[in-house]
Amino acid sequence: MEELLTKTAAEQRKALLNKEISAVELINEQYKRIEDVEEKLQAFNSLCKEQAIETAKEVDKKIAAGENLPPLAGIPLALKDNINLKGTKTTASSKILENFVSPYDATVSLKLKENLIPILGKVNLDEFAMGSSTENSAFKITKNPWDTNKVPGGSSGGSAASVAGYEATLALGSDTGGSIRLPASFCGIVGVKPTYGRVSRYGLIAFASSLDQIGPFARSVEDAALLLEAISGCDKHDSTSLDIPVAQFSKSLNKDIKGAKIGVIKELLQEGVSPDVKKAIESAIQKYKELGAEIVEISLPLLEHSIGVYYILATAEASSNLARYDGVKYGYRTPDAKNLLEMYTKTRAEGFGDEVKRRIMLGTYALSAGYYDAYYKKAQQIRRLIKEDFDKAFEKVDLLVSPTCPNTAFEIGSKISDPLSMYLTDIGTISANLAGIPGMSIPCGFDTDGMPIGLQLLAPALQEEKMLNLAYKFEQATDFHKKQPCI
Repeated sequence: MEELLTKTAAEQRKALLNKEISAVELINEQYKRIEDVEEKLQAFNSLCKEQAIETAKEVDKKIAAGENLPPLAGIPLALKDNINLKGTKTTASSKILENFVSPYDATVSLKLKENLIPILGKVNLDEFAMGSSTENSAFKITKNPWDTNKVPGGSSGGSAASVAGYEATLALGSDTGGSIRLPASFCGIVGVKPTYGRVSRYGLIAFASSLDQIGPFARSVEDAALLLEAISGCDKHDSTSLDIPVAQFSKSLNKDIKGAKIGVIKELLQEGVSPDVKKAIESAIQKYKELGAEIVEISLPLLEHSIGVYYILATAEASSNLARYDGVKYGYRTPDAKNLLEMYTKTRAEGFGDEVKRRIMLGTYALSAGYYDAYYKKAQQIRRLIKEDFDKAFEKVDLLVSPTCPNTAFEIGSKISDPLSMYLTDIGTISANLAGIPGMSIPCGFDTDGMPIGLQLLAPALQEEKMLNLAYKFEQATDFHKKQPCI
């Protein structure tokens, strides 16, 4: 029974359909696992057992009646705690929303329910998704299942740790500048950031609305493809969601990749990349050559500006989006205010953590009179040029690859007092959000300490099928995804 928790969603589904285990038994086993390891991992902010068991009972009824089931029905999933689920706390790991109970479902939550996917609970993140290590949560520091002295990455650290630590088979996270791909890399699993607009953002607590995108975590590319199918689609509640048919990503896996052109991003394999990471990426490139792909070196000259552009645009949008948390309508309100102005200022000072305050101040400055044109407008212009760099690259190649991160997971506390060093962790991932293109991270090796290394794949907008297929071919030709963490 316990061994089943380490299996992929596809393998668990087979066991459910063969009646080797019931959906309720699977969920109960999953909660036992959470009870056993949660003290070490600190991944979950809250559990929703009743909802999960009700969904599992419905799955069991349908199996008993011989009805057709959605591909992921009955498979346990963890939900990032910035995605609304009706009747449960949605905190964004912030004191300001500590007791907020969501009155409605996010569109992705509704889609999970429609697909009969049991939601185990809400998992930890950097406060308001601002961070790369899940150390900025107001509640706890999530640990990496491969080494609990190290970070799981961020901001979706709880999502990645829960899947890598077998507390959940699947998870959803959000990616604003690498917040799915970076934790997937650090925790040795698969993480996908879809094309901007592929998945509805309705019900996701906004950090930077032009960059945020919800996506799947899984232990295999096939599982990630199935979950992406389940959550994709146009939504009338989200004006930025794309009105295009949902592709059957899982049916496009295992196509021949002979002759596929893969571009290696030159700028992301230069100084600053750890020797272990560089070696693993070069080995992955060699594996693609053996599989019949053609390798081309690609230069993205404006990539060096992506961190600066991101931290102007993302913080400016955060300054605007987080203005609603003022103690008036919902969320935390200071108990100690003599007038309205004091209520606003004390509520925000007491309710937000240091990193969130830092980003709000940066964004407010960039949007202020006299600086708007010099910072925000200029950053938007360079964002357009970065997008054009990608467009030119994709005229030459089908896919781009790079390290997901220049380094592997670092010690808890080692970068928390150095924000710039922490920001540079995202150098490889940020540009995909600026350009709105899909990206993913898959396991491609381990460093000398046994910590996972991620290979990042980037594709043109709406080319997830191609990206997932190339990821699947690599996964099937290697066994990095089969290795298990110590926990």
